[in-house]
Parts: sequence; structure tokens; C-alpha cells
Amino acid sequence: MAQSKPPQTHAATLGGIPLKPFYSPKDAGEVPLAAPGEFPYTRGIHAAMYQDRLWTMRQFSGFATPEETNERYRYLLEQGQTGLSVAFDLPTLMGYDADAPEAEGEVGKCGVSISSLEDMESLFRDIPLGDVSVSMTINSPAAVIWAMYLAVAERQGAAPSSLSGTLQNDILKEYIAQKEFIFPPRPSMRLVTDVIEYATRHTPKYNPVSISGYHIREAGSTAVQELAFTLRDGIEYADWALDRGLRIDEFAPRLSFFFNAHNDFFEEIAKYRAARAMWAGIMRDRYGARDERSLKLRFHAQTAGCSLTWQQPVNNVVRTAVQALAAVMGGTQSLHTNSLDEAYALPSEHAVTIALRTQQILAYETGITAAPDPFGGSYFVEKLTADVAEAAQRYIDQIDGMGGMLPAIERGFPQAEIAEASYRYQTEVNGGERVIVGVNRFQETEEEKVDILEVSESAQARQIAKLGALRRRRDREQVRQTLDRLEEGAGKQGNLMPLLLDSVKSYATLGEIVAVLKRVFGTYSETSVL
Repeated sequence: MAQSKPPQTHAATLGGIPLKPFYSPKDAGEVPLAAPGEFPYTRGIHAAMYQDRLWTMRQFSGFATPEETNERYRYLLEQGQTGLSVAFDLPTLMGYDADAPEAEGEVGKCGVSISSLEDMESLFRDIPLGDVSVSMTINSPAAVIWAMYLAVAERQGAAPSSLSGTLQNDILKEYIAQKEFIFPPRPSMRLVTDVIEYATRHTPKYNPVSISGYHIREAGSTAVQELAFTLRDGIEYADWALDRGLRIDEFAPRLSFFFNAHNDFFEEIAKYRAARAMWAGIMRDRYGARDERSLKLRFHAQTAGCSLTWQQPVNNVVRTAVQALAAVMGGTQSLHTNSLDEAYALPSEHAVTIALRTQQILAYETGITAAPDPFGGSYFVEKLTADVAEAAQRYIDQIDGMGGMLPAIERGFPQAEIAEASYRYQTEVNGGERVIVGVNRFQETEEEKVDILEVSESAQARQIAKLGALRRRRDREQVRQTLDRLEEGAGKQGNLMPLLLDSVKSYATLGEIVAVLKRVFGTYSETSVL
């Protein structure tokens, strides 16, 4: 009977990159390292990094009704959180109202339920949007949700130029990994570009797209694949914005990125350092960008949800701390730390406070903010950074050869690569070659109990009741007119954001607006590539 390989305590490879027993000066290369804040920004986009300003502590949060989530936001701000990050429930992510048959049983379960401008007003009640940075994780109906946010800000009296934050609005990674798409790829790309164009003209401090490797990694990719596919998505968005008539230095400074912070500590640091250097080169050499801000890759990081285990959940605190440390050592601009109970349910108030305190301990007690890029010059880290960049560039070249990311997605290339990587990883776990503490080694017979947040089953009923009352009292003729104009505009060329703003201000619902766009754009079903 064949025996399985013994578990590895030290990896022979990282993401397919062979590792040497030790590293020497010749491995690090002979080119002098640029200082932090200097091109190509391998060592950080600012000269002083956290010596001058800490990263933004932005905890991802949303559940049940807008009113309940508003209470959580105000609690987090009181605890020292410095930016909000909105999690939406699945019906909202898919463009359904709370009373849609497709939403049954899912309202408020994995995020906050938003069906109308009225819900968005409740979500941000007593939170001054001109002063608080707001990130929103939504993609296919992102333009509609952002229109609601802009309308609330306007009613609060906040100037568009004062608004800051990030809209995820990254539809390409939905087709690649997360699969929360509604419309076909090309009309979806039109909506993304509409937001980029509108933000460039009206909200100069707001990031209109967060190009996300996080979900690519959560789907099972390697770090190299995460980096390569994310940067190539960024190239695709830049190409579409240029085709719209924007100049690269008009919009590129507001493109932001979102990366995973996984378990392989040094590989993650190398990934972030490589990302900055590669993006700076892409912007300068591929697009001729001249504004220094266009060259600087800014990113948010979130610790790896897929690494959390329901077995021995307190271990997740340690995993999260190590992953957060890697993100900070890699130079992140903002950070979300996962909670210990997320393998069970939405984070409890107790667990999310521990997650926030993890960041605060790193920031204030450890001294890690004393020097930018403290691993810069490490023989190992410099070689790993170069190796990760080289491997990622090979993927980018392959996708360029296919005609771009949309043709690559349509033929299933990134999806198949991720599926293969995920299979290899799980095979190693199942065979015991890759150790997961508490799962395939060091198990316990009795698992520790954790208190979990229970989302009230009445959330759906309350949302449906509010939505019904809104439908009865709004001006139905005004709603009809704004939706008719939106349908006409969607069938023509031109930016849809002004028409979306008119629609949400009339209190047309998310589902009604998406239904109009479906009639014009159609819907998308993925073809299996395996």
C-alpha cells in the first residue's frame, strides 16, 4: 500500500516558484534598489509610508436591515475604525429587490439589504459622507448602488468633490472567479466605464473601480495568478476608458487595487512589491502616463477568508494577525482583518472588535511602522519579488496574445487556470502534504464553541414591508418616466450615470432599474470550460 508523503514544514516551492536552500547577494540582483516613494515604487508609494500616516482600518460590514447595519457602523467608528466598507446581501449583489421571489431566504443574510434610495438613506443616517471614506463591495449593479450613494451625499449637502472611498465595480473578476454577474461582459464593461468617466468628471477623490485579486485568490488561485489576472484586468479597464476618450492621467490616479493577504508570509510581501513595480512599468511604458499618481499602485488588502477554519476557530485570530502583518509589511494603504467566527456566520460584535484590535496592536504596539519596506534588500524577498513578477508577466503576455482579458474569459483561460490550482491545493490538503492546523493535523476531539451572530428572520419581512410602503407613496408617474428615459438611453451611446441618478432619486428600486437594463442588455450564462 502506497504511503502518502509526509507533511511539509517548509515549502519547496511557493506558488510554483522553486525555492533555494538559502539566498545570497547575487540572488538579489545587481540593480540598486530605488528608495521608497521613487519609481518603480517597489518599496512603497510614499517616502515615509506609515511614519507619516497609518493605513486606513476599514472593516467590511453589513447585515440584515440598513438600520441595523447603521448601528454597527456607528459602533465601529466609535471604536476607532477610520473608514466604512459596505457588505451587501446576495439579492442586492444580483440586482433583486427584497420582495423578489429570487430573494426569498437570502435577505440580509450575508450583507445588508438595499432595494432603494430610502434604504441607502437609512444606511448612512447620521454618518457625514463628506467626512467618512466609504468603500462599497458590489459589482454588476455597482453603477445603480453608487448612484444611490451619490444621491444621499447630495441630500446631506456634501459636495461631490469631498466624497472619498472606493466602489469595487470590478466586473471582470466576476466572470473569472466570483460569478455574481447579471449582464453580458461588453454591456457590463460599458457600465464600469460610465462610472470611471463620471467619477473623473465629478468626484475626483472617489475611486471608481477597485481591481480585485481578492476573489480570484479566494476561488483557489495561486499568488502569481492573483497578481497576473488582476493587473491584466486593470489593463482592460484602462483600454476601455481610453476608448471612451479619457486621457490616461485623467483617470489612472483613481484606479485602485484589492489584494488578498494569505498565509505564505514572504510570498505575500513579494506579491505586493511586485504589483507596484509592474503597474508602474505598465502605466509608463504601455500607456505613456506622466502624472506620478498614475504610476503609483494603491491597494486595499483583506486577510484570507478561505484560510479560516471552523475547527478550532480561535486559531483564526493568529492566522489573521500574520496575514495582516504581511499586508502591512507589503505596504498596503488600507486593511480589513477577518473575524474568528466567519467560518460559521457573519461576525459578532465581539469578534469584529478583536479583528479591529488586531490592526490597532500592529499599528501602535509593535514598532513595525518605524521604517518603510523593512524587508527591502533581503536577498530572499528581493529574489522572490523578481520571480513573482516574472511569472505574472508570462500570464499577462499570454492574455495579450489572446487579444485581451475579455477574449481570454470567453475561452475560459483564467477560469481553467484557477480551477487547476485550486484542485492541486486541495489534493495536497487531503493527502496531508499541506498542513492546516486543527484540520488535518493537531485536531481536537471536542471543538470549542463560539457565540455567533444570528440574523433575525424578521429582516426580510421588515424590508418587504418598507418596500411596499415606499411603492405606495412614491410618484409612480415620475418613476415610470425616469425608467423610460433610462431604457432609451441604454439603447444608445452615452453615459448612463445621469439617467441612473434621476431614476434612484425618483425612488425607482434597484430591481426595477436592473430589469430595464436586462431588457436592453440581456443576461449572461456562463458556458462550462472544463
